[in-house]
Amino acid sequence: MKAHRKMIRRTALVAGTGVAALVLAACGGNGGNSAHDMGAMGQPTASPSATASATAGDHNAADVSFATQMIQHHRQAVEMAELADTRASSAETKDLATKIKGAQDPEIKTMSGWLTSWGEEVPADMSGQGHDMSSGMPGMMSMADMDKLKNSTGAEFDKMFAEMMIKHHEGAIEMAKTEKAGGKYEPAKKLADDVIKAQTAEIEQMKKMLGES
Repeated sequence: MKAHRKMIRRTALVAGTGVAALVLAACGGNGGNSAHDMGAMGQPTASPSATASATAGDHNAADVSFATQMIQHHRQAVEMAELADTRASSAETKDLATKIKGAQDPEIKTMSGWLTSWGEEVPADMSGQGHDMSSGMPGMMSMADMDKLKNSTGAEFDKMFAEMMIKHHEGAIEMAKTEKAGGKYEPAKKLADDVIKAQTAEIEQMKKMLGES
């Protein structure tokens, strides 16, 4: 009898231990601190949703506005630069126009990529289609301005191109300074800084071309 009672006690003890282990395992899995969820040094790793939220929060409304408007601003500068191929008389004007186009075309693609990744709409390309894009953006040429530039050639074009592009660059610099002051997305702020440096130098070059400095 005694041996029989000892056997019953041992069986109950083993069963109770097994149940406790299962309960602890279940609690550990639901607590989010299982080995699967732990990173280096035993710290919890960020969940995919948390990482996505952090990435989405890396920009703000100022960044969206900067990219949206600067894309359109750059498109007009590229349109102006393309006119130099057949209208400019000086090699310096043609070289500068090529430089402007070469710098701003890739920036348009970069900013379009940002807007797409943020779930924002990339503005339609209205350049060369007779649409007036001058309102709301500093330095933008009106339809009348663009028509004058298109209808000029030779030395007249060179002078008009420099005068208009100086104004256009000054507007871009103003927009870039606004982004640096209020933006959050570091690549956008870096691009804004690049715009300020490059276009300030080009303004000085064009002023020399006009004999103003």
